[in-house]
Amino acid sequence: MKKVVIIGGGIAGLAAAVHLKSAAKVHGKEVDVLILEKNQRVGGKILTERIGDYLLEGGPDSFLPEKVWTVHLAKHVGLEGEMLPSNDEFKGTFIFSDKRLHPLPEGVMLMVPTMIRPLITSSLLSWSGKLRMGMEPFVRRRKAEGDESLASFVKRRLGKECLDKIAEPLVAGIHTSNPDNMSVLSTFPRFVDMEKKSGSLIRGMLAALKHRPQPTLSGPASKPGSQNMTYFMSFKNGMQALSQACAAYVGDGAIRLGAAVEAIEPGEKAYTVHVEGGEKIEADAVMLGTAAYDAAEMVREFDETLAGQMRRIEWSSSATVSLAFRREDMKAPLRGFGFIVPRVEGRRVNAATYSSIKWSYRAPDETVLIRVFVGGGHHEELVHDLDDAGMVRMALEELDTIVGLKADARFSRIYRWFKGMPKYTVGHLDRMAVLDRSLSFHPGLQVIGCSYRGIGIGDCVHQAQIAAEKILQA
Repeated sequence: MKKVVIIGGGIAGLAAAVHLKSAAKVHGKEVDVLILEKNQRVGGKILTERIGDYLLEGGPDSFLPEKVWTVHLAKHVGLEGEMLPSNDEFKGTFIFSDKRLHPLPEGVMLMVPTMIRPLITSSLLSWSGKLRMGMEPFVRRRKAEGDESLASFVKRRLGKECLDKIAEPLVAGIHTSNPDNMSVLSTFPRFVDMEKKSGSLIRGMLAALKHRPQPTLSGPASKPGSQNMTYFMSFKNGMQALSQACAAYVGDGAIRLGAAVEAIEPGEKAYTVHVEGGEKIEADAVMLGTAAYDAAEMVREFDETLAGQMRRIEWSSSATVSLAFRREDMKAPLRGFGFIVPRVEGRRVNAATYSSIKWSYRAPDETVLIRVFVGGGHHEELVHDLDDAGMVRMALEELDTIVGLKADARFSRIYRWFKGMPKYTVGHLDRMAVLDRSLSFHPGLQVIGCSYRGIGIGDCVHQAQIAAEKILQA
C-alpha cells in the first residue's frame, strides 16, 4: 500500500486527498492518505463564520463555475444541492473615480471593451481615454519575447487611463498585487495569446465570446428564469462547506490537526516527515500544500535550489472588514455587487462587496452586510499598523466618503491575512521552470497550492488533482 502524506489542509491539500482516495479505486490501487495541518481547522484561507443570523466570509466568498474543477469536486463530495449562484439581478461593478461612483461600462471583460456604445457613453473615462481604448485593434503586436509587467502590457495596448481606472483596481481586487511588477504571462496568459494570434485583445475577446459555451448549472442551485447561467458560485452555508465536505469525504482518520511539519528528509525509497515534537512519519510520496515560504524551510536541508526558488516568491498582506448595518440607515441605494477603488484615488480601501445583496442567506432582511477590503494592492501597511478599532473606524470613514453611508455598524468582524497571497512578479514562470527541474530530482515530491500556478480555488483544485494523478501513476 502506498502512503502519501499531504502537508497543509487548505483546499489544495483537501482536493488532492479526495482525488487520491477516489482515483485509487479506479486504478485498482490502495492508497493510505494522511493530511498534516498545523492549525486547528482545515480550509486554509477558506473561512466562514456564523454570528447570530449573519454568515461571514473571512476569505474568498465564491468560485468561478467556468473553472469546472471546483464544480466537479463539489458534486463529488455531495454538495450539488448546496451550490448557490449569486443574485445576478443586482450584479454590476462600480468604480470610484473623481469623487463619485461610475458603473464599469457594459461589455468590458476585465479590461477589454467588447461593446462600443457603453464605452462611448461611460462617465468613467475621458474622451481621450475612450479613443485610446478604441484604437487598440490598430496597436502593433509586441515583437520582444519573454515576460512583461501587466502595467506595461495594458498601457501599451489600451492606454494609461485604462490601466489607472479599470485594470489596476480590477486586478488588485483579484490578485492583491501591484500591476507595475505583476507578470502578465503568469496572471493573464490568455491576453498574451490573444495579442499573438489575433493581433488585438478586442478582436481576440470578441472571437472568444462568440465561441464560448455559457457556464451552466442544473439542479437546485439554479434559478428559475435564469436559463441556468451564472458566473459566481458559493454555497448556502458559505465557502467553508466545501472544505468541510472534502474533510468528511477523506475521513477524520486521514487528517491530523495541530501537526506542524519541521522538515522533510528524502531516503532511498521513501521520505521521512519530521513533525514538531520529534515524531517521524514515513511516506512513499509527499505533497507540499503550504505557502511557499513554509515549504522552503521544509526542503532547504536537501535542496537549497528548490528552497531558493520558493523563497523568491513575494507575498502580500490584506484584511477584510465585515460590517452590518440597518437597512433603514441606507440613505442612498447600494447599486451593483459593490465597488472598487483605483490606487490613483488615494483612498485607504481597495474595494467593498455588498455581501447580503450579492448572496442570499447572508443577513436578515432588515439589515445589509458589507465587506470592505484593505491592503494588498495598496496601503498594505494598514493591515499591520491599525488595531481592530482603528480598522473599523477607517472603513466607516471610507464608506461615508464613497457611498455616503453615515451610520454606526451593528457589529463588525475583521480577518487579517498576513503574507496571505502570493505575488506572481515578472519572471515567475522562469522561476517555476527552475523549481520544476529541482523537483524532477525528487520522485514522489509534489508542490501544490496558490504559490505556484494560479491563486483561484479552481486553479488550486486542478493543480492538486494533476499532482495527485502523477503520484498514482508513478
